[in-house]
Amino acid sequence: MRVHSFSFNPFAENTYVLIDDTTRQCAVLDPGCSTPAEQATLRSFLTDSGLTPTLLLLTHAHIDHVLGLDFVARTWNLTAHHHLLDQETLRAVPVYAASYGFPAFRLPDGATAALAAPGTVTFGNVTLEVRFAPGHAPGHVVLYHEPTKTLIGGDVLFNGSVGRTDLPGGDFPTLERSIREQLYTLPDDVSVYPGHGPTTTIGHEKRTNPFVRA
Repeated sequence: MRVHSFSFNPFAENTYVLIDDTTRQCAVLDPGCSTPAEQATLRSFLTDSGLTPTLLLLTHAHIDHVLGLDFVARTWNLTAHHHLLDQETLRAVPVYAASYGFPAFRLPDGATAALAAPGTVTFGNVTLEVRFAPGHAPGHVVLYHEPTKTLIGGDVLFNGSVGRTDLPGGDFPTLERSIREQLYTLPDDVSVYPGHGPTTTIGHEKRTNPFVRA
């Protein structure tokens, strides 16, 4: 499995495309493309690379991670998968989107699908482990690919930081427990692809993270 990333929208959110080179299928995670230009960038990459998106996943449903959700769902006829405990978080986005400068935001017309954690999801020949990691958002999950030691971490653990917990549904003790039990139990050489900023590793954060150390 390969990972390709984009930095989209004014929040500099990381949108990820996970690629199975054998089948040329891919998964789109946390689509933050908020403008026609950003949407065209994502579409062109997928088209030019000969990729077929077959899975649409959310680590959580804050506005910066779902601004391109309707575009991706409509363009490739996909159903968004997220944890049920983030259903209310997702439904709230249209209520406050205009105050963040996105008056035209809309949710996909179709129903979303439940993402079980613990559990697994599959695209092509790739299977991802779904781990429940609340604290930043009530239904936050992280996606782990054991063969390549790759973790898509959303807004749980960053390079030198952790997710904020002052938003509705946030709670620092819960976030800390998620990091210790769901992330720091992974091998030190696991690469963490966060929702914002550069990648890091589990081992580096266990040794140096100023908020949660092993």
